[in-house]
Amino acid sequence: MIAAANQDLWQGGAACGKNFQVTCTGATNQGVPHPCTDTPTVNVMITDFCPPPGCKGDLDLSHEAFSIIADPRAGGIKISYQEYVTN
Repeated sequence: MIAAANQDLWQGGAACGKNFQVTCTGATNQGVPHPCTDTPTVNVMITDFCPPPGCKGDLDLSHEAFSIIADPRAGGIKISYQEYVTN
């Protein structure tokens, strides 16, 4: 599972390879009022930079990762996330 980081998280490439636990917390629009799935958390690795103005949030999840935590028709969702270290 992979994601791209916005400019603040990317930090000139320092975030590449870091792991984050991402949780769907709700909808950002009225299109899909309850987008989160029954398993709303996924672990992702940052593999790319999501440059402005195209990046609409902190993380741009791959389709596969997004589909685990939310209905893909939602397009955008509210999330919480935290970095975690693997052993």
